[in-house]
Amino acid sequence: MSSVLDITALRSLITIADSGGFRRAAESLCVSQSAVSQHVRRLEKTVGRPLVEPDGRATRFTHEGELLLAAARRILALHDGTLEQLGVGAPARPSTITVGATEHAADHLLPLWMAALTAGFPDARVQFRLDRGARLTEALDQGAVDVAVLIGSARAAASRPAGALPLAWYAAAGWTPPPPERPLPLVAINDPCTIRSQALSTLARVGRTAWVVGEAGHLAGVLQAARAGVGVALLADVGPVPPGLVRRDDLPPVDPEPLHIRTRRGAPPQLAELIGDTVVAALA
Repeated sequence: MSSVLDITALRSLITIADSGGFRRAAESLCVSQSAVSQHVRRLEKTVGRPLVEPDGRATRFTHEGELLLAAARRILALHDGTLEQLGVGAPARPSTITVGATEHAADHLLPLWMAALTAGFPDARVQFRLDRGARLTEALDQGAVDVAVLIGSARAAASRPAGALPLAWYAAAGWTPPPPERPLPLVAINDPCTIRSQALSTLARVGRTAWVVGEAGHLAGVLQAARAGVGVALLADVGPVPPGLVRRDDLPPVDPEPLHIRTRRGAPPQLAELIGDTVVAALA
């Protein structure tokens, strides 16, 4: 019996490419990740060659995989189009766009991203993931996040600059800084944290010693400690002043932190443009 390409397996192959990985493909197809892997192995057995191979934390298509992927798109387009003409085609499931960001200025930017994505991708479901930069980068490599706004300069080929995040000191209304000869109490997100490092280096440049008197795994904990008068916090200076805090302009000014947009491999190019333009406009 001649070899036959399985339609279900071809659909999994296309979804891996379009969603950025096996896990996202499984979520999109509402099947287990092991089922998606079995579909790929079935195709590899049919053609007698590997179709995907490891690429760091992610996977990439082999040359034969790219050839089959292009053919699979044509086959599925004809297959699904025929079913639709016959009136038996199932309606397409809406795609999901996952946007990653650090917590800094998220309360100001998330509504703007939601509005922009709803207008730019009206048929997609939008979800957000707020996390540390290192974990978001890993999620991008694994295809679990489609686009992320990250602190720091753009370095990767799939990244683009997105303006700069202004920073300012904030503390409780009744908080009084200690005299210059005593260390300045600081509350910050625990290491590694770019803004924590920026706070310490800025104070060091002007000869002011500091010590981290309170730290937390997330921004909410930093805000709570600052409101309690534990110390001063370096925060994103975007939108309204956080409740219970006041801006402290008597401390050294801090340079803005550059931001960049990074997309997963295979993400629509307009996704980075839309998110990036929104960030630049919001922070201009």
